[in-house]
Amino acid sequence: MPKVSSVIVPYASYLRVYEPLAAFPEPERGHWERYARRPDRPSYQDELRRSLADLLPTPPVAVPVHESGDAFVTEVEGVLCVCPWRTRLRGWQALGELDRELPVPVLDAVLPPVVRRQAAQDYERWLTRNPDARPWIRTATWQVPLNWFVLVSDGERRYDKGSGEIPPMLRYRTPMVQARRRTARALRTLRETIDEGPLIDGLVEVGRWLEEFHPRSLVELDYGGLVHALPAAELDGDHSAADVAEGIEALRRGDGVTAGEAYGRLVERWRAVRDRRSAN
Repeated sequence: MPKVSSVIVPYASYLRVYEPLAAFPEPERGHWERYARRPDRPSYQDELRRSLADLLPTPPVAVPVHESGDAFVTEVEGVLCVCPWRTRLRGWQALGELDRELPVPVLDAVLPPVVRRQAAQDYERWLTRNPDARPWIRTATWQVPLNWFVLVSDGERRYDKGSGEIPPMLRYRTPMVQARRRTARALRTLRETIDEGPLIDGLVEVGRWLEEFHPRSLVELDYGGLVHALPAAELDGDHSAADVAEGIEALRRGDGVTAGEAYGRLVERWRAVRDRRSAN
């Protein structure tokens, strides 16, 4: 089971929103204010290790019993911003998507049907008490959804190859106002030039999610565990946000050839990433 778990969890990318402290009501605001002063705040790798640990018992813990009190913290122009983990909520949501990710025999081996049924019942009861709940973090396994790249620009890209015990990192960070503006412009162009489909549907969903947060938030696209699955040369040459922007701009100009070339680069790059999943 640990081998199966290692395939599901580590090779994931993340889209996170960091909200300014003022966006949180009391007493939660006070909790995060005190939390930010802690010298021992957990890292991205700590969150991943805790997720893996929950899958190792027999039966595995599909969803944590209690909601996490942890968060990622950063400063934006002197303003403290917080991205709560909300591990329990994200666990429920991920559980609902697993049947599309794994064949039934594999899914039953990782998480037995009785465990999944109990988790689904717990989620339904929880939702009746928390109908407006939403996560600050979205997760995708073995890919970065193309619609996520719409939110960021190549100039916001940061790639660090890592060294020693410091793992590699590839991420983008952008102000919420920019992410919303890019989403609106891209949707306008796509709806005018192509048929409805997964790209438009996914962008609409992400756009609605962004609207739920404070306008002075920070949006982060993080390759997460994918950096451990891809060679350094491929990461160094990965400028998917630039390809997405080029393709959308080409569509706006009516240049189908350039748009097709940009889309082809994206399809080839991310198909190669997904092929590695089958190889494992």
